[in-house]
Amino acid sequence: MKKIPDTIFVDSVLKNAQANHVHNDVWDPILSPLAYDSENVKDHANVVIRDFQNAQYYGDITLGTPPQTFSVIFDTGSSNLWVPNQQFGAHRVYDHSKSSSYKANGTSFQIMYGSGPVSGFLSQDNLAVGDLHVKEQFFAEVNVTKGLGPAYILGKFDGLFGLAFDTISVDHLKTPFHRMIIDGLLDAPLFAFYLGNNREGELSFGSIDDTKFHGNLNYVDVISPTYWTIALGGVKIKDQMLNQVTKAIVDSGTSLLAGPKDQVAKLASLVGAHKFIMGEYLISCSAPGPDITFILNGKEYTLTKEDYTLKGGPICLFAVVGIDIPPPAGPLWILGDVFMRKYYTVFDWASTGKPRIGFAPVNTN
Repeated sequence: MKKIPDTIFVDSVLKNAQANHVHNDVWDPILSPLAYDSENVKDHANVVIRDFQNAQYYGDITLGTPPQTFSVIFDTGSSNLWVPNQQFGAHRVYDHSKSSSYKANGTSFQIMYGSGPVSGFLSQDNLAVGDLHVKEQFFAEVNVTKGLGPAYILGKFDGLFGLAFDTISVDHLKTPFHRMIIDGLLDAPLFAFYLGNNREGELSFGSIDDTKFHGNLNYVDVISPTYWTIALGGVKIKDQMLNQVTKAIVDSGTSLLAGPKDQVAKLASLVGAHKFIMGEYLISCSAPGPDITFILNGKEYTLTKEDYTLKGGPICLFAVVGIDIPPPAGPLWILGDVFMRKYYTVFDWASTGKPRIGFAPVNTN
């Protein structure tokens, strides 16, 4: 189970983000590097990331006074925070009438997914993430979720917490993480994911947990501060190099890996996978398979067959889906949870003045 089908989520979100009206005053961390006072130590927080079948990763936040708790997907592939304000399945519901810190706004909010809209209206309230408190954070109270399909009704998460940049935020609202930075809440202007492999993980705000990885963090500069987009040197399998696509998005909200359909078809053929539905492939769980290696800033990041398959009996899902993203956003690869389970991932907004992403192999003990 995914937050929604990856083929729908990735394709529709990328297309619609490009269609958003661009405001001249939106902050661009590359054109306008963020000055950060690293000497004035502030605070940090760790959030437990729960794991549902290696397909949904989610953790808790609170909104309001007294606090109302919600489970959210911390999603580096989007930039808005939203929670439901009416009952959908067993999801928890935000009730602004019970919050003394609520501020009405009422501006219409809508994101269009491939299967329909997610919509509601904007509000403000106090947000807490671990011990970090953001006052009067803008977020959406959502009352239409049909664009997420049945995966949302059955899902473990109540809402989404966007961790990409303001440039793709609906109405270019400052993201919660951007607010944490400009409000001076963090020791360092970064957050880092350790995704568990069928066990709990951790999301650290303002700090790096060096007990979760080994070796050195290797950084790659962000080339487009919309999504967390980085340059891709190529994809290597057996004796072949696929290097026609030169960029990738690192997306904690996408369960699988995704790439152009022709390249995914070639990978599938080389690993012995067979076409299934909606750009996905099935593969024998027991047959051997070659490694798949992504090259980022000259360094190789290798996934074994165990890494790139999701088990479901004698037949496994090849955890690479084919999606053609048109220009200007694409073509591109999306390095989702399958990749981030293998590599501790640091999303650094401004430690060096401009955004970058760091990777290191996770500790598995």
